Amino acid sequence: MPPRILELRKKVLKKNDELARELRQRFVETDVTVINLVSSPGAGKTTLLFRILTALQQADFQSLAVVGDLATDNDARQLARSGVPVRQITTDGYCHLEADMVAGHIHDWDLASSDFLFIENVGNLVCPATYDLGESLRVVLHSVPEGEDKPLKYPKLFNTADVAVITKIDLAAVCEFDPQTVRENIQSVRPGMRVFELSAKTGDGMHQWLEFLKEFRTTTQTKSEIRIPESETNSSATNGRKK
Repeated sequence: MPPRILELRKKVLKKNDELARELRQRFVETDVTVINLVSSPGAGKTTLLFRILTALQQADFQSLAVVGDLATDNDARQLARSGVPVRQITTDGYCHLEADMVAGHIHDWDLASSDFLFIENVGNLVCPATYDLGESLRVVLHSVPEGEDKPLKYPKLFNTADVAVITKIDLAAVCEFDPQTVRENIQSVRPGMRVFELSAKTGDGMHQWLEFLKEFRTTTQTKSEIRIPESETNSSATNGRKK
């Protein structure tokens, strides 16, 4: 029985990788930069994404968003207040998004008219690391209340991400949180990873983060340079596109 389970898992992952490659090709052809946000539950993905969508819209960037949850459309309704088109993916118990879920919810969107597509993954520190969604950039969020050792306990999530964002930095003092320690822990499992610190509540650090997203969009625009997931290569190359 165990070998059959392993074989089934390999088949599922192979199918997901094939669909993710198709998605990635579509994203390249339509010139849309796709950002996949991964984190534990409660790390602040929805609040941060709301701030991002609102700010980018004010800066004349066109965005779309899909959000995954086991149940309810609470996050999608919150994000929709930004005025950006949003769709909810209810996974009915799945602890992660898969490529076919994303493809099924964006198939009729005009991606070519958008600059960004944001994917808010299901809150989980394990499964989302394994499933490629065709994204240009995978961003792992680490919130201050989680402490400093999450990168050490869940290294694969950080190893498969391109950028780390420490959220809720306004709580650092009350949580006795040491940003330098978590930065060192991130570097120990993902050397060279760029790390941002911000608070979506107070706005601290948001300007730097938004400027990074805009720069990523405008400077990494060569269509042949695509983010290659860990399942296809050991390289951590990334890519977005124009403005």
